[in-house]
Amino acid sequence: MSKTLTEKDAQGAIEAAAKVVETHQRLSDFLAHGQTLAHIDSFVARTLESLSCKSCFRGYRVPRLPPFPSHACLSVNACVVHGTAGYYQKPLEAGDLLKIDIGVSFRGWIGDAAWTYMFGQPTDEIRRLTNAGKRSLKLGAAELKPGNTYLAWAETVQQHVEDECGFHLIRGLGGHGYGRKLHAPPYISNVVPSFRGEWADANTPCKPGTLVAVEPMIAIGTGETAQERGSWPIFAADGSMAVHYEHDVLITDEGPRVLTAGLEQINDVIER
Repeated sequence: MSKTLTEKDAQGAIEAAAKVVETHQRLSDFLAHGQTLAHIDSFVARTLESLSCKSCFRGYRVPRLPPFPSHACLSVNACVVHGTAGYYQKPLEAGDLLKIDIGVSFRGWIGDAAWTYMFGQPTDEIRRLTNAGKRSLKLGAAELKPGNTYLAWAETVQQHVEDECGFHLIRGLGGHGYGRKLHAPPYISNVVPSFRGEWADANTPCKPGTLVAVEPMIAIGTGETAQERGSWPIFAADGSMAVHYEHDVLITDEGPRVLTAGLEQINDVIER
């Protein structure tokens, strides 16, 4: 099935990804207007405990930032990624877009996937934005197969999001390898490199046995970001609405196996 993962290893990654999908499924049933991010993060913590896993985000460290304080990344409206449970205090209401990124550790393996939830019936523009995110993720994941490089992912995602849909992929953010650790090579950009050497892994072959978390991040008005010094949340620089979708994919000899495919069946419109 793969050249670098044993069957047991692959099963570990599959089970961790299933925990992420189950958490999102429970979130879809739980989310309601009037909730705060702190309320939602507490629900994530209880859910992960009930599933015998734990957040691999809480306490995560990167240079020049405090340890990540929340169980999930909860990013509202123009916040693209890495929103904490405390950064946004208002109760969620109709018109809000909530990106929920769930990362789990289960029996030594990581699962990591994000989905965007719409509060209330979306406008036509927001529906086109969310459809662009979901469609680009599906099209791009299909390119993660032996014989291709990771550049094929970026070419496909960028062509759909920017050329066909007219939105903007966020520059400087992308997907990554994972496994027993949350982040590992390769880095997977969502856009093609604009100069030689910009993206070192662009021409890396898609090798069977590789686990990757791929994640288009898209804003209506810009691909640029803004971030307060020493703070986790990253925003679209112009304050426009943004979405985030992420799948775990195992590259096999036969092609990509999307381990979090169940996310595509989740109800992502929260009307209650």
